[in-house]
Amino acid sequence: MKVVLSPNPYRDKGLKAVQAADRILRNVGVETVFCLPFVMEESYPDNIKHLEFKEIQQELPQADMLVCFGGDGTILHAAKDANAYGVPILGVNLGSMGFMAELEQSELPLLSKIAAGKYTTESRMMLDVAVRRDGRIIFRDIALNDAAVTKGAIARIIDLEVFSDKTLTTKISGDGVIVSTPTGSTGYSMAAGGPIVEPTARNILVTPICAHILNARPMVLGRDRIVTVKTAANTRKTGFLSVDGGRAFKLSSGDAVEIRRSRASTKLVKITDRTFYEVLRVKLGGGGVA
Repeated sequence: MKVVLSPNPYRDKGLKAVQAADRILRNVGVETVFCLPFVMEESYPDNIKHLEFKEIQQELPQADMLVCFGGDGTILHAAKDANAYGVPILGVNLGSMGFMAELEQSELPLLSKIAAGKYTTESRMMLDVAVRRDGRIIFRDIALNDAAVTKGAIARIIDLEVFSDKTLTTKISGDGVIVSTPTGSTGYSMAAGGPIVEPTARNILVTPICAHILNARPMVLGRDRIVTVKTAANTRKTGFLSVDGGRAFKLSSGDAVEIRRSRASTKLVKITDRTFYEVLRVKLGGGGVA
Protein backbone atom coordinates (compact mmCIF):
# COMPACT_ATOMS: atom_id res chain seq x y z
CA MET A 1 0.00 0.00 0.00
CA LYS A 2 1.22 3.49 -0.88
CA VAL A 3 0.19 6.66 0.96
CA VAL A 4 1.02 10.23 -0.07
CA LEU A 5 1.63 12.50 2.93
CA SER A 6 0.85 16.12 2.10
CA PRO A 7 1.70 18.66 4.84
CA ASN A 8 0.93 22.36 4.98
CA PRO A 9 4.27 23.78 6.23
CA TYR A 10 2.51 26.92 7.47
CA ARG A 11 0.28 24.82 9.74
CA ASP A 12 2.61 21.94 10.61
CA LYS A 13 5.61 23.83 11.98
CA GLY A 14 8.78 21.84 11.42
CA LEU A 15 6.57 19.17 9.85
CA LYS A 16 6.48 17.37 13.20
CA ALA A 17 3.02 15.89 12.62
CA VAL A 18 3.73 14.54 9.14
CA GLN A 19 7.04 12.99 10.26
CA ALA A 20 5.27 11.31 13.19
CA ALA A 21 2.66 9.97 10.77
CA ASP A 22 5.42 8.74 8.47
CA ARG A 23 7.00 6.72 11.30
CA ILE A 24 3.66 5.20 12.31
CA LEU A 25 2.82 4.12 8.76
CA ARG A 26 6.26 2.75 7.93
CA ASN A 27 6.24 0.70 11.15
CA VAL A 28 3.17 -1.16 9.86
CA GLY A 29 4.61 -1.70 6.37
CA VAL A 30 2.97 1.16 4.46
CA GLU A 31 5.00 2.85 1.71
CA THR A 32 4.99 6.64 2.13
CA VAL A 33 6.08 9.64 0.12
CA PHE A 34 6.12 13.36 0.97
CA CYS A 35 4.43 15.82 -1.41
CA LEU A 36 3.73 19.49 -0.74
CA PRO A 37 0.22 20.61 -1.73
CA PHE A 38 1.52 23.87 -3.22
CA VAL A 39 4.73 25.62 -4.20
CA MET A 40 6.21 27.39 -1.21
CA GLU A 41 6.74 31.12 -1.55
CA GLU A 42 10.03 30.90 0.30
CA SER A 43 12.91 28.47 0.73
CA TYR A 44 12.48 25.43 2.97
CA PRO A 45 13.27 26.04 6.65
CA ASP A 46 16.48 24.38 7.84
CA ASN A 47 14.61 21.85 9.98
CA ILE A 48 12.86 20.26 6.97
CA LYS A 49 15.60 20.48 4.33
CA HIS A 50 16.58 16.86 4.99
CA LEU A 51 13.19 15.63 3.77
CA GLU A 52 12.68 14.57 0.17
CA PHE A 53 9.61 16.06 -1.49
CA LYS A 54 8.21 14.67 -4.73
CA GLU A 55 5.71 16.04 -7.25
CA ILE A 56 2.17 15.26 -6.13
CA GLN A 57 0.91 14.89 -9.71
CA GLN A 58 3.48 12.17 -10.34
CA GLU A 59 2.78 10.25 -7.13
CA LEU A 60 -1.02 10.30 -6.97
CA PRO A 61 -1.64 7.97 -9.95
CA GLN A 62 0.05 5.12 -8.01
CA ALA A 63 -1.26 6.10 -4.57
CA ASP A 64 -3.93 4.34 -2.52
CA MET A 65 -4.57 7.28 -0.18
CA LEU A 66 -3.69 10.93 0.34
CA VAL A 67 -3.24 12.14 3.92
CA CYS A 68 -3.47 15.93 4.33
CA PHE A 69 -2.19 17.85 7.33
CA GLY A 70 -3.72 21.28 7.96
CA GLY A 71 -7.18 22.80 8.10
CA ASP A 72 -10.18 22.43 5.81
CA GLY A 73 -8.50 24.76 3.31
CA THR A 74 -5.66 22.26 2.87
CA ILE A 75 -8.15 19.47 2.19
CA LEU A 76 -10.07 21.63 -0.29
CA HIS A 77 -6.86 22.37 -2.15
CA ALA A 78 -5.91 18.68 -2.23
CA ALA A 79 -9.37 17.52 -3.32
CA LYS A 80 -8.91 18.77 -6.87
CA ASP A 81 -5.70 16.78 -7.30
CA ALA A 82 -6.90 13.62 -5.54
CA ASN A 83 -10.27 13.59 -7.29
CA ALA A 84 -8.60 13.47 -10.72
CA TYR A 85 -7.16 10.05 -9.84
CA GLY A 86 -9.93 8.73 -7.60
CA VAL A 87 -7.65 8.77 -4.55
CA PRO A 88 -9.41 8.99 -1.16
CA ILE A 89 -8.35 11.71 1.28
CA LEU A 90 -7.78 11.47 5.02
CA GLY A 91 -7.53 14.82 6.80
CA VAL A 92 -5.52 15.49 9.94
CA ASN A 93 -6.71 18.70 11.57
CA LEU A 94 -4.03 21.22 12.51
CA GLY A 95 -6.35 24.21 12.24
CA SER A 96 -9.19 25.49 14.37
CA MET A 97 -12.47 24.04 13.07
CA GLY A 98 -11.59 21.25 10.65
CA PHE A 99 -15.04 19.82 9.87
CA MET A 100 -13.67 17.71 7.01
CA ALA A 101 -10.68 16.31 8.90
CA GLU A 102 -11.06 12.80 10.29
CA LEU A 103 -8.27 12.93 12.88
CA GLU A 104 -6.87 15.41 15.36
CA GLN A 105 -3.10 15.53 15.78
CA SER A 106 -3.33 13.60 19.07
CA GLU A 107 -4.97 10.71 17.21
CA LEU A 108 -2.13 9.98 14.77
CA PRO A 109 -1.56 6.43 16.14
CA LEU A 110 -4.93 5.48 14.59
CA LEU A 111 -3.22 5.71 11.19
CA SER A 112 -1.90 2.20 11.81
CA LYS A 113 -5.40 0.93 10.98
CA ILE A 114 -4.76 1.79 7.34
CA ALA A 115 -2.40 -1.14 6.83
CA ALA A 116 -5.06 -3.58 8.04
CA GLY A 117 -7.73 -2.00 5.83
CA LYS A 118 -9.73 -0.91 8.87
CA TYR A 119 -11.27 2.15 7.29
CA THR A 120 -14.16 3.16 5.04
CA THR A 121 -14.65 5.94 2.52
CA GLU A 122 -17.43 8.49 2.36
CA SER A 123 -18.48 10.04 -0.95
CA ARG A 124 -18.98 13.82 -0.98
CA MET A 125 -20.86 15.67 -3.70
CA MET A 126 -19.03 18.30 -5.77
CA LEU A 127 -20.14 21.17 -8.02
CA ASP A 128 -19.13 22.06 -11.56
CA VAL A 129 -18.79 25.84 -11.87
CA ALA A 130 -18.66 27.76 -15.16
CA VAL A 131 -18.86 31.41 -16.20
CA ARG A 132 -20.69 32.19 -19.41
CA ARG A 133 -20.08 35.49 -21.21
CA ASP A 134 -21.72 36.35 -24.53
CA GLY A 135 -22.62 32.70 -25.00
CA ARG A 136 -19.08 31.40 -24.40
CA ILE A 137 -17.66 29.55 -21.38
CA ILE A 138 -14.68 31.61 -20.21
CA PHE A 139 -14.01 29.96 -16.84
CA ARG A 140 -14.41 26.47 -15.36
CA ASP A 141 -13.68 24.99 -11.95
CA ILE A 142 -14.90 22.32 -9.55
CA ALA A 143 -15.91 22.82 -5.92
CA LEU A 144 -16.10 20.53 -2.91
CA ASN A 145 -17.37 23.33 -0.65
CA ASP A 146 -18.82 26.28 -2.52
CA ALA A 147 -18.84 28.93 -5.19
CA ALA A 148 -19.31 32.49 -3.92
CA VAL A 149 -20.24 35.52 -6.01
CA THR A 150 -19.41 38.66 -4.03
CA LYS A 151 -18.94 42.38 -4.35
CA GLY A 152 -15.27 42.22 -3.41
CA ALA A 153 -13.63 44.58 -0.94
CA ILE A 154 -15.41 47.76 -2.04
CA ALA A 155 -18.03 49.05 0.41
CA ARG A 156 -21.09 48.82 -1.83
CA ILE A 157 -23.76 46.29 -2.71
CA ILE A 158 -24.02 44.01 -5.72
CA ASP A 159 -27.27 43.21 -7.53
CA LEU A 160 -27.73 39.55 -8.49
CA GLU A 161 -30.43 37.33 -9.91
CA VAL A 162 -30.52 33.65 -8.95
CA PHE A 163 -32.21 31.11 -11.23
CA SER A 164 -33.04 27.45 -10.70
CA ASP A 165 -33.39 25.61 -14.02
CA LYS A 166 -33.92 28.98 -15.79
CA THR A 167 -36.68 30.00 -13.38
CA LEU A 168 -36.00 33.13 -11.36
CA THR A 169 -36.01 32.17 -7.68
CA THR A 170 -34.73 35.31 -5.97
CA LYS A 171 -33.10 38.68 -6.47
CA ILE A 172 -30.32 39.70 -4.11
CA SER A 173 -28.98 43.14 -3.32
CA GLY A 174 -26.21 42.83 -0.78
CA ASP A 175 -22.72 41.42 -0.39
CA GLY A 176 -23.37 38.46 -2.67
CA VAL A 177 -24.49 34.83 -2.65
CA ILE A 178 -22.95 31.43 -1.80
CA VAL A 179 -23.90 28.27 -3.68
CA SER A 180 -22.62 25.29 -1.72
CA THR A 181 -22.64 21.54 -1.32
CA PRO A 182 -23.76 19.87 1.92
CA THR A 183 -20.05 19.53 2.77
CA GLY A 184 -19.75 23.30 2.37
CA SER A 185 -22.74 23.96 4.63
CA THR A 186 -20.39 24.22 7.63
CA GLY A 187 -18.12 26.71 5.87
CA TYR A 188 -18.77 30.16 4.43
CA SER A 189 -22.47 29.33 4.02
CA MET A 190 -22.91 28.68 7.74
CA ALA A 191 -21.13 31.94 8.58
CA ALA A 192 -23.60 33.77 6.32
CA GLY A 193 -26.61 32.23 8.09
CA GLY A 194 -27.18 29.22 5.86
CA PRO A 195 -28.53 25.85 7.08
CA ILE A 196 -26.31 23.00 8.27
CA VAL A 197 -26.87 19.92 6.11
CA GLU A 198 -25.56 16.38 6.54
CA PRO A 199 -22.39 16.24 4.41
CA THR A 200 -23.37 12.98 2.70
CA ALA A 201 -26.67 14.48 1.51
CA ARG A 202 -27.19 15.43 -2.13
CA ASN A 203 -28.48 19.00 -2.26
CA ILE A 204 -27.46 22.42 -3.52
CA LEU A 205 -27.61 25.27 -0.99
CA VAL A 206 -28.14 28.91 -1.93
CA THR A 207 -27.27 31.40 0.83
CA PRO A 208 -27.48 35.20 0.41
CA ILE A 209 -24.71 37.24 2.05
CA CYS A 210 -25.92 40.26 4.05
CA ALA A 211 -28.92 40.77 1.78
CA HIS A 212 -30.66 44.15 1.87
CA ILE A 213 -33.92 42.53 0.73
CA LEU A 214 -35.98 40.82 3.43
CA ASN A 215 -37.35 38.08 1.16
CA ALA A 216 -33.86 36.87 0.16
CA ARG A 217 -33.64 33.71 2.28
CA PRO A 218 -31.38 30.64 2.25
CA MET A 219 -32.71 27.82 0.08
CA VAL A 220 -32.03 24.10 -0.17
CA LEU A 221 -32.51 22.82 -3.72
CA GLY A 222 -32.56 19.37 -5.26
CA ARG A 223 -29.29 17.88 -6.41
CA ASP A 224 -30.18 18.00 -10.11
CA ARG A 225 -31.05 21.68 -10.26
CA ILE A 226 -28.88 23.97 -12.37
CA VAL A 227 -28.30 27.18 -10.44
CA THR A 228 -27.44 30.30 -12.42
CA VAL A 229 -26.28 33.52 -10.78
CA LYS A 230 -26.41 36.52 -13.07
CA THR A 231 -24.84 39.90 -12.46
CA ALA A 232 -26.99 42.88 -13.35
CA ALA A 233 -26.70 43.93 -16.99
CA ASN A 234 -25.89 47.51 -18.04
CA THR A 235 -24.10 48.40 -14.83
CA ARG A 236 -20.57 49.43 -14.04
CA LYS A 237 -20.53 47.33 -10.91
CA THR A 238 -18.42 44.19 -11.11
CA GLY A 239 -18.51 41.07 -9.02
CA PHE A 240 -16.02 38.37 -8.14
CA LEU A 241 -16.34 34.58 -8.22
CA SER A 242 -14.35 32.48 -5.78
CA VAL A 243 -14.45 28.67 -5.88
CA ASP A 244 -13.57 26.91 -2.61
CA GLY A 245 -11.97 30.11 -1.35
CA GLY A 246 -9.53 30.22 -4.26
CA ARG A 247 -8.28 33.18 -6.27
CA ALA A 248 -11.14 35.47 -7.30
CA PHE A 249 -12.27 35.62 -10.93
CA LYS A 250 -13.55 39.05 -11.98
CA LEU A 251 -17.07 39.08 -13.39
CA SER A 252 -18.30 41.63 -15.89
CA SER A 253 -21.77 43.10 -16.32
CA GLY A 254 -24.18 40.46 -17.64
CA ASP A 255 -22.00 37.43 -16.85
CA ALA A 256 -23.78 34.23 -15.81
CA VAL A 257 -22.27 31.80 -13.28
CA GLU A 258 -23.67 28.31 -13.91
CA ILE A 259 -23.44 25.77 -11.09
CA ARG A 260 -24.54 22.15 -11.19
CA ARG A 261 -23.85 18.83 -9.49
CA SER A 262 -20.63 17.35 -10.79
CA ARG A 263 -20.24 13.77 -11.94
CA ALA A 264 -17.04 13.78 -9.89
CA SER A 265 -17.07 13.26 -6.14
CA THR A 266 -14.52 13.43 -3.35
CA LYS A 267 -13.83 10.36 -1.22
CA LEU A 268 -13.03 11.08 2.42
CA VAL A 269 -11.52 8.35 4.60
CA LYS A 270 -13.24 7.36 7.86
CA ILE A 271 -11.19 5.65 10.58
CA THR A 272 -13.02 6.65 13.75
CA ASP A 273 -16.66 5.92 14.55
CA ARG A 274 -17.48 9.59 15.22
CA THR A 275 -20.68 10.82 13.62
CA PHE A 276 -21.13 14.18 11.93
CA TYR A 277 -23.34 15.32 14.80
CA GLU A 278 -20.71 14.52 17.41
CA VAL A 279 -18.16 16.53 15.47
CA LEU A 280 -20.67 19.35 15.09
CA ARG A 281 -21.34 19.53 18.85
CA VAL A 282 -17.64 19.76 19.65
CA LYS A 283 -16.67 22.20 16.92
CA LEU A 284 -19.57 24.55 17.64
CA GLY A 285 -19.18 24.38 21.41
CA GLY A 286 -22.18 22.19 22.15
CA GLY A 287 -20.34 19.88 24.51
CA GLY A 288 -19.25 16.29 24.20
CA VAL A 289 -15.94 14.68 23.38
CA ALA A 290 -14.56 14.46 19.84
